[in-house]
Amino acid sequence: MAISTLQKLVSQITKSPSLSLSSRAIINRYSSTSSSAKVSDRIVKLSAIDPDGNKREIVGLSGQTLLKALANQGLIDPASHRLEEIDACSAECEVHIAQEWLEKLPPASYDEEYVLKRNSRNRVLNKHARLGCQVVLSQELQGMVVAVPEPKEWDTP
Repeated sequence: MAISTLQKLVSQITKSPSLSLSSRAIINRYSSTSSSAKVSDRIVKLSAIDPDGNKREIVGLSGQTLLKALANQGLIDPASHRLEEIDACSAECEVHIAQEWLEKLPPASYDEEYVLKRNSRNRVLNKHARLGCQVVLSQELQGMVVAVPEPKEWDTP
């Protein structure tokens, strides 16, 4: 009973409009993990297409963000998303997710869509675009296909 009450409370908190984008991601990340689960039960295997078109297998853990899993494999530079800790998002962790997997994710928040549109080259949201820092891995996402786009010219040193 206590767990279901806690889950309802977390759900209400994460829907609060005053909660920042990164705070929502942190709450979702930690509320979706079970401290009693074995690490092997938390493994989520994904397929990632790098900017050169090469397919790579990525391994993450449920409760971890997609950004973290991609950064661990060197597909996204973790330093490029240095704003995550200060409640600001640079959209440098933009990824493109295959349609069948998008339907399994919770819808993007208003804040996430705003950040993606703000940083889009032509201010039109790619319907497959999501922020890797906002996608929390779960067992339901086992086998998900995600593409890492080429860095935008302002991202390139």
